[in-house]
Parts: sequence; structure tokens; C-alpha cells
Amino acid sequence: MSGTHRALIGASDAALTEGTTAFVEAGLDHGEPVVVACTAVTGELLQKALADHPEVVWVEWDDVYGNGPAAAITAVRRLGERHRADGVAVVRLVLEPFADPDPDSWREWQRYDAVLDHQLHEAELLGDDPLQVLCLCDTRRVPEPLVEAARATHPSLQVDGQQQPNPGHVDAEAYLLALPVPAEPLESTEPLVSADGVRDLRGLRRDLSVRASDATLPEGSGPALEDFLLAVDEMTTNALRHGRPPVDLRLWAGEKRLVCTITDHGAGLQDPFIGYGPAHGADLSLGGMGLWLARQLCDHVDITTAEDGVRVRLTTDLP
Repeated sequence: MSGTHRALIGASDAALTEGTTAFVEAGLDHGEPVVVACTAVTGELLQKALADHPEVVWVEWDDVYGNGPAAAITAVRRLGERHRADGVAVVRLVLEPFADPDPDSWREWQRYDAVLDHQLHEAELLGDDPLQVLCLCDTRRVPEPLVEAARATHPSLQVDGQQQPNPGHVDAEAYLLALPVPAEPLESTEPLVSADGVRDLRGLRRDLSVRASDATLPEGSGPALEDFLLAVDEMTTNALRHGRPPVDLRLWAGEKRLVCTITDHGAGLQDPFIGYGPAHGADLSLGGMGLWLARQLCDHVDITTAEDGVRVRLTTDLP
């Protein structure tokens, strides 16, 4: 049984500290570096429990999760790389994904859990330097849909300080494909920009910039708008290069969010894990990072495929 990705789902301080301590001490006994990235509440609890282990490395929660769940996928991998010691292959990470209380944000955290599960499993199969990851889920603070996500996306559980197989584990690809994409109310209103049969990207960029600048947006929305338009440009370029015409675009600007849909008539993206890392690894100069970049820049990237093509919906919440 693989212990690469396990969850500790607890409802008490004792459950969290005892299970984490067992995981940490098992790693230290084997000379494995141990790194912890938790919320302030959990971190204070664990620092007391692990006070006798000064070799444990404590990382700020924001360093891993501060840029959102999609960016955290890359941050977790880099955290392991940064703390891998000479001559020691395995790094143990204690992580606490923790979502915003807004239910609208939860599906990206559900996706995070499934994608991380997939990437850890793939790395193990390929014989890459492994990470042993323990994800903490405090059911007193985590909403039930995300507790259910934790149960579905971890192949093993930490129970009473011991690793156990998780009978509720779901294949990561099946889990992602089954996640529903909710309706977006703005799409039932008149779009700010409507462009059918897009061919001229330069003209589209100019039109988007002009129309967006005319929209009434909350104060301080400038940086979010710039990031959003960059993501729109990247995904429109992807549709033109890799999809089938016509490529159609609709963009809405509301008081609280920006929404854009890009549709084409191609076969769509067959791999639900695409875009959770640069296509060519760390060398961004090689390109192939449009979807990855869009996931970094937007709060949501929802991709749906139907008989007549593929539809990408980008959403950014405004300050």
C-alpha cells in the first residue's frame, strides 16, 4: 500500500496532534526531512506537540497556498525540491489545504486535492524522488463538501497514528470529470463584449481593452482586470491554434466578478490534468503554458466538452 498521499481527518486537537506526530516521527526516524505548512490555528497546536523536534521545518501557509489552489500544485512540488537533503530521496510534507468560506471557491480546492493525488501517484510510478504527503482536515473548521473531497482523493488515511487503506478513494480522473460546473448568473445578462468567428487577435485585444476600460468596476480592480484579460488572450490563442473554428467569445463585467467564455468546435481537452503545471516544466521560454497561466491568473477555469465542441469559462472575483 502506498503512503505517498494520505489524509488525517480529525475532529479534535488530540486526533490532529497524535496522527501528525506519528507521521513526523516516522520520517525523522528514517532521516527524512519534514516540512509543515499549516494555518496559524493548526500550526500553533502542532508546534507545541512537536516542540521536542527542532529539525522540523515550518513554512508559512501563504508560501504554499497564498496564490490559490491551482498555484499550490506547483508550490507543493517545489517545496519538496527545496528541502530535499543530499543523499535522502524522501521528503515528508504536512499540509493543510484550507478554503475560503465562500462556497463558490470550493470546487477549485476539490480539484486541487484530485490533481495532487494524480501527480503524486504518477511520480511514484515513474520512480521520481518521492514525497510523502499528509493532508490535515479538521472537520470542525472544514465545510462538509471539502471533507468529502478529502475522503475521496486520498488513497490512504492516517487513523490512530497508523496508515490505513481508504475504501472511499476515487480515481482522480473520474473524480475531476464528475465534478459539476455550476451555472454563472452573469451569463444570462447582456455581455460587455460579443465576438463571433474570432480571427484577428490584435483587433480583439484592442476591443477588449477599450470595452473593459469603459465598464464600471470596483476601485482597485485594475490589476485583476489586467490579469484576467491576459488569461482571456491566452485561452483565445489556444482555441485558435488547437481548436476548430469558429471561435466565439463572450465577456461580462459585473460588480463583483469578470466572466469570459471562449468556445470552439474542436474535440476539446481529453486530459483533465492539463494546465496544472507548465507544459515544458520549469523552462517557461518553451511555451505551452497558456492554460497553466490562465489557472494562475483566474479564480476559476471551467472546461466543458459537448458534442459540438469545447467551452472554456474564465472567472475572476473583483476586490
